[in-house]
Amino acid sequence: MTEDRELEEIKRRMIEKIMAPKLSLLNNGVVNILTDANFDQAVGSAGLPLLVDFWADWCGPCKMMAPVVEAMARDYTGRVLFAKKNTDQNRTTSAKFRVMSIPNFIVFRNGRQVDQVLGAVGRQGLEALLRRYLSVT
Repeated sequence: MTEDRELEEIKRRMIEKIMAPKLSLLNNGVVNILTDANFDQAVGSAGLPLLVDFWADWCGPCKMMAPVVEAMARDYTGRVLFAKKNTDQNRTTSAKFRVMSIPNFIVFRNGRQVDQVLGAVGRQGLEALLRRYLSVT
């Protein structure tokens, strides 16, 4: 009987672990900073669509888009998560997603890349990109 109890306890703990909600590294309403070290975990734990802005300090169009992304992070709180990743400081992830031009906006859903747009597309361009991933309420 002892073995049966031990197996049941192991089974119970594994079910709890599987069913436990994933804790996200990402905060709502702000533009989160991602690095090569936290990228995979953050993308995998995002419970909402995630827009990642791949950018660099020297990039003029990236600087033009930064306030747009920040405003959208506030405006889309609870519907979309936003993050940015400096391509110069974090080359591994940028290479993994073949980011050759910036600004480069990639949408992730359920831990996978689902869409992408290049360039300073403005708010309308980003909203068009996100529109198909927003839940209808």
